[in-house]
Amino acid sequence: MQIRYLFANCDKVLHSGGLFLSLSLYNMITTDLLIIGAGPCGLFTVFEAGLLKLHCHILDVLPQPGGQLTEIYPKKPIYDIPGYPEIMAGDLIQNLMKQIAPFHPGFTLGERAETIIEDDGKYLVTTNKGTHIKAPVIVIAGGLGCFEPRKPPLPNLEKYEDHGVDYFVKRPMNYAGKDVVIAGGGDSALDWSIYLAKHTKTLTLIHRRHDFRGAPDSIAKVQELQAQGLIRIITEAQVIALEGDDRLTSVTIKHDKEGNISIPTDYFIPLFGLTPKLGPIGHWGLNLDHQAISVRTLDYSTNMPGIYAVGDINTYPGKLKLILCGFHEATLMCQAAFHYIYPDKKLSFKYTTVTGIHELM
Repeated sequence: MQIRYLFANCDKVLHSGGLFLSLSLYNMITTDLLIIGAGPCGLFTVFEAGLLKLHCHILDVLPQPGGQLTEIYPKKPIYDIPGYPEIMAGDLIQNLMKQIAPFHPGFTLGERAETIIEDDGKYLVTTNKGTHIKAPVIVIAGGLGCFEPRKPPLPNLEKYEDHGVDYFVKRPMNYAGKDVVIAGGGDSALDWSIYLAKHTKTLTLIHRRHDFRGAPDSIAKVQELQAQGLIRIITEAQVIALEGDDRLTSVTIKHDKEGNISIPTDYFIPLFGLTPKLGPIGHWGLNLDHQAISVRTLDYSTNMPGIYAVGDINTYPGKLKLILCGFHEATLMCQAAFHYIYPDKKLSFKYTTVTGIHELM
């Protein structure tokens, strides 16, 4: 059960069964599990905890649930979710929100976990906006952590941010009927080139090397779209300058053989990957291994009692950074969290096909 002590006004908006709160410094939220990270693994943790009648509150620095799937590639198809031969990333998040709605999780979005202290046998986490959340168990499901796009070293780049330069494709239809230049040679650049090619007026894909680094199937699709005249591929080249007054109007590329070339464009989308950072969590005293949190595979617990880590943010021998692996980790972790909170209670495992969901709420 979640208890809120409110000493100031707060706005409440009901959304997909969760309560999104904007809380002041004087508000306290208490819950069974505080989940840091609203990506797919964090959301699925709510479901598994709910089956054990554990209440969850989710904290995420992004303004909406979904993590990278919502923020970076909502229209990207995912092929390795059991039961779904293909599902768009954004649709997976919507389905997860529907799945956890019966358990009424709380949400604090657009805030970052800053500090943690032990308080009366529980942890008290404070966000960068002064929200206090208290729980006996902390689950870190932050994916890559606080991530930032790798920006190309171009003069006046910041001038055109949100005025023609985008680092994420948030609303694909913004590019419909527009001239678009994408730079990059990995899966993200290839996938978005494939998706946007049939909607844009023109699409140019620029890569500084001759060979792409993405999946062979994606490379083949890009080349097929080039043969159809839907994509212009320029390799062994890189963008060196941006032009325009209030908005971006063209980019200049430097080609290894042909020299400088100016390309008129409405949008420039550099997709050079992300720089993952643990942020303040990295100073909490957790055992780290190359910006990932070391866990025990028995229950995905960390070196700090009552703190667990699931999904891409954790590491252990044989680790695979797959969503379905994160779901498995969350399932075992919730069983351990129950025993940590209620050491004297016997947990009787029951199949949902027998009990249903509503009987467990």
